[in-house]
Amino acid sequence: MPYVRSLLCFSFSLFVSIGAQAASPGTAPIVLHVDASNVAQQLFSIRESIPAAPGKLTLLYPQWVPGNHGPSGPLNQLAGLRLSANGQPLEWQRDSVNMFAFHVDVPAGATAVEAQYQFLSPVDTSQGRITMTNAMLGVQWHAMTLYPAGRPARDIMVQPSLTLPAGWEFASALEVRARTATPASQQVDFEALDLDTLVDSPVFAGRHFERIDLDPGARVRVHLNVMADSADSLDASPQQIEKHRAMMQQAYKLFGARHFRHYDFLLALSDEFGGIGREHMQSSENGVKPGYFSEWDRNEAGRVLLPHELTHSWNGKFRRPAGQDTPDFNTPLQNSLLWVYEGQTQYWGNVLAARSGLVATANMRDLFASTAAHYDVMPGRSWRAMQDTTNDPIINGRRPIGWSSWQRDEDYYMEGALIWLDVDTTIRALSGERRSLDDFARAFFGVQDGSTTPLPYTFEDVVAALNAVQPHDWATFLRTRLDGHGPGAPLDGLARAGWKLVYRDTPTPFLKANEERSKSTDLTYSLGLSIDKDGKLGKVLWDGPAFKAGLSGNTTLLAVNGTAYTPKLLKTAIQAARASPQPINLLVRKGKQFQTVALDYHGGLKYPQLERIAGTRDRLSAILQPR
Repeated sequence: MPYVRSLLCFSFSLFVSIGAQAASPGTAPIVLHVDASNVAQQLFSIRESIPAAPGKLTLLYPQWVPGNHGPSGPLNQLAGLRLSANGQPLEWQRDSVNMFAFHVDVPAGATAVEAQYQFLSPVDTSQGRITMTNAMLGVQWHAMTLYPAGRPARDIMVQPSLTLPAGWEFASALEVRARTATPASQQVDFEALDLDTLVDSPVFAGRHFERIDLDPGARVRVHLNVMADSADSLDASPQQIEKHRAMMQQAYKLFGARHFRHYDFLLALSDEFGGIGREHMQSSENGVKPGYFSEWDRNEAGRVLLPHELTHSWNGKFRRPAGQDTPDFNTPLQNSLLWVYEGQTQYWGNVLAARSGLVATANMRDLFASTAAHYDVMPGRSWRAMQDTTNDPIINGRRPIGWSSWQRDEDYYMEGALIWLDVDTTIRALSGERRSLDDFARAFFGVQDGSTTPLPYTFEDVVAALNAVQPHDWATFLRTRLDGHGPGAPLDGLARAGWKLVYRDTPTPFLKANEERSKSTDLTYSLGLSIDKDGKLGKVLWDGPAFKAGLSGNTTLLAVNGTAYTPKLLKTAIQAARASPQPINLLVRKGKQFQTVALDYHGGLKYPQLERIAGTRDRLSAILQPR
């Protein structure tokens, strides 16, 4: 029996055995209160009343966080745990194997266990993602909640409430029951709901807040809820708002049905609040830099985020891989279908961004070119199939890695998008342009209009749905691309779309703007490295020119051919080396060691672009056109 399945069987038997010990009375809800008013110290204080019967009780802190695809529950930020019953303190004991489980004996006559504890938001990025600042906060309920083992999360009712600073506004998919205010704070009482839905319904709150209606007058309301470090970042022009409204209409035309009673984009514009993109069925958490509206022309590439997270309402939340449809937040997730969950979502996010005008069609082609080039030079494909990268959130937990081009990371996102472009263009070609992946999206995701009950899928379900749109050997088609090793990226979809990957000696304006925004110098396709604004080498391409010369990350570039380094100087030297047999000499420092490195490279600057293949149908432009 495969290890993951063995682990799940063990987990299920543990789930059943704990449930027999820790029965709790009837359907009485957990009463959960989070005090988020201490923004000065970035502390969340929590009180929880958990219905319980006398006997042994096991409380769980969520470990496997939906949307993170791994065991990322922030257990290290839970502190000050005290339990009591009938006014008397109770001693708890952490499980010796499962660190996320707490055991306690409930005394005779008790009907509930009272818990008090804190969730400590990081106060510095070195400690983790910052979730509370002086101007805004985010409440992720999985980080705030203990729940009894032995019952599915969908069967555990919770009565949540939240204390916020006075005068702040908030947004969430949760339904508000009551709201009261004092001079110092305000309390929001939400309607009772099951734990599964609560964890899927975060709250954003802020001092500077704007709520934008994205579908005025519609029966199903959609809002873009924006909070910012300062009020001037909130100013959105009518044209900017219209593109977000177009995004919603294009999504409805693509999927047909919708699986939310209302939808709330939660968008933070901040230099302090941690960046995020996390999906939920009826909302999404989005965190970007303050210039989203105010520096609109400089941030076009970042506008694929909201369409991506919106798509997840259909793909990942309503329809989700069977291995992601777990009974609680401590049963391991199985990630084998993340190339559908995230890969197809990445594809549709890009397509919707283009169809709505959030990203110009020409610039979306540049994004496809960048993705294609990234994987076309990736040597890690030779030993590690894309399918295996679906395990990366569990293996690596999204920590930085030293040699990403060789180790690979979560490539099921962008390489997955290339595979779905391949699928889309294949359907179009085989059907004589009568059908496309749009038909798959409507048939597969656009079912059971209005339902918020998850509908899991398997690999076989995906293959069957593709065959219903266009008969083909889709199982072999997909497995060949998922399990293959190249060489090169899966570029058949681009070619069938009428475009090919080429390299020029100057970047397109769009890619140049992205480089300027990131304050880096990207020479991946020439020297095989990137350099940050301080001259430090970032990613070094495995087996590229810089690698062969002995360079690695955490190295600072000081001089080029004897002259103090600047990005312009290095680029000039790369171009000059095309006509010279002499190497490019770099003076570098790593730690306390200085070294002159000779790069025997004479290929000039190289930046990816897409070029039309003469005499072919331009399917890519057809895909990106608004419906």
